[in-house]
Amino acid sequence: MSDVLVLGAGMVGVSTALALQAIGRNVVLIDRKPPGRETSYGNVGIIQSEAVEPYALPRDLATLGRIALKRGNDVNYHLDALPSHLRPLWLYYWFSAPERHKAISRSYAKLALRATADHQPLITAAGADALIRKTGLRFVFRTAPAFEAGTADAERVSAEYGVPMRIMDAAELATAEPALKSCLGGAVHWTSSWSCADPGGLTQAYAKLFAERGGTIVVADATTLSRQGTGWTVAGPAGPLTAKDVVVALGPWSALLLKAFGYQIPLFRKKGYHRHFTGGDTLNVPMFDRERSFCITPMQAGLRIITGAEIARFDAPPTPRQLARSEEAAAELLDLGQPVEAQPWSGNRPCMPDMLPLVGAAPLHEGLWFHFGHGHQGFTQGPTTAALLAQEMESGTSPMPELSPSRLAGLGV
Repeated sequence: MSDVLVLGAGMVGVSTALALQAIGRNVVLIDRKPPGRETSYGNVGIIQSEAVEPYALPRDLATLGRIALKRGNDVNYHLDALPSHLRPLWLYYWFSAPERHKAISRSYAKLALRATADHQPLITAAGADALIRKTGLRFVFRTAPAFEAGTADAERVSAEYGVPMRIMDAAELATAEPALKSCLGGAVHWTSSWSCADPGGLTQAYAKLFAERGGTIVVADATTLSRQGTGWTVAGPAGPLTAKDVVVALGPWSALLLKAFGYQIPLFRKKGYHRHFTGGDTLNVPMFDRERSFCITPMQAGLRIITGAEIARFDAPPTPRQLARSEEAAAELLDLGQPVEAQPWSGNRPCMPDMLPLVGAAPLHEGLWFHFGHGHQGFTQGPTTAALLAQEMESGTSPMPELSPSRLAGLGV
């Protein structure tokens, strides 16, 4: 019998296994696939230390109308998915009120601002430095009005949270990225963010480090989780896997598993898409096109173009409308070359309506721990929230009570 079962081998789950291992716990890491093969493979691969404010749901009628009519590229939705998302989306709208969002951002910023420092020891120990570029992230703007508004907001964020950045005019941007075909309005270069050439590979490197330090990785079905006496068990390939504690770190699948234990968690999923291109131009620094709502970043597999959010049923077939628009917009800026994948990758981001991850002891069950709901930032925040969870499991006290699952009562759970 081990001390802890960690369910989920993405960045959040692998980071959890390492953090618990570091405080002396005997950990078994469980997933249906080998580490780093799900959402942690398909993300933008940026450790976003600039992401100090979570993305709030727009509240002005003009923007909501544009989203409803699908006139932008930031959000797509399926009508048949909306009934199951009404409650979490309404809560998301409520928490996005300016005064509530400001309070949430104060907690969110604590996670973002320590993200690179929490990743660095793992990167070094895993021998993964070659995957990391410490060159920042650029938000680019096509038009002068958008550049002016984006600059003003960046200056506010930088002053309020101490996030380093620099403003680049059109000429500076063209010099920094000579492959760009179009002259853009300018950019905000967030200089403290890091990017990864293979996010799935980094997750796998962390998992290898966990195994080298004596941890056990098992490919098994986490949905077989059940209570066994005072502990927990999962059906393994060679027999039951049991432990006193279990951590649910299954990302978008977490709420589905926990429903069987009486938790109606208002998690909603934002689906994203990506595709790689090779044989064309490249970028020196990852780039987020603010007006067209896509990111393009150099990866080992080629230039990765990744989309915004789609609200869809979990089992819905892919509808890569946003990716098609993003690829068209990216081709205006760069010679993309040829697509690597015939069919794009798609995956789900697990989002809580109050925009903060659930980290800590479950309200109803002894030995059950939550670690999910990071939205777009699981790759960034995984090691940081894993350290917070390990601290709570060791001391019995949450270092950030605002992340505690006890707040689910305030969400009507």
